[in-house]
Amino acid sequence: MATATSTLPRKAPSKKWRNAKLVALALLALAALWLVWNWNSIKGQARVGAAYGAHITCSCRYIEGRDMASCETDKEAGMEMVGLSDDPKNKRVTASVLFLAEAVAERRGAFGCVQLNEAEMEAL
Repeated sequence: MATATSTLPRKAPSKKWRNAKLVALALLALAALWLVWNWNSIKGQARVGAAYGAHITCSCRYIEGRDMASCETDKEAGMEMVGLSDDPKNKRVTASVLFLAEAVAERRGAFGCVQLNEAEMEAL
């Protein structure tokens, strides 16, 4: 007979549940290992994507004279993670991949759109 102070016996976790947790932990460890192993490649691709996005969008916006919505369609397949922002006052476009890379291109007269180096980007 159960009383208010008695506790129910606990069932031991099933072997299936324990095995599922071990498999999930192993998959998580493999994903973390893959991320660490490929980090430089991932970061490099993010830099290239941001630089390409900034340059192409700057050319679209300030040489061709199109609006940002139209320029967004010029992004290549696989560039969905590249975010673009426009600075019409300075004729400058910033492209970034969240937490990984950022690039800035600006219109410089007859030179067209020029990619800013790190020193110029820090001075902004």
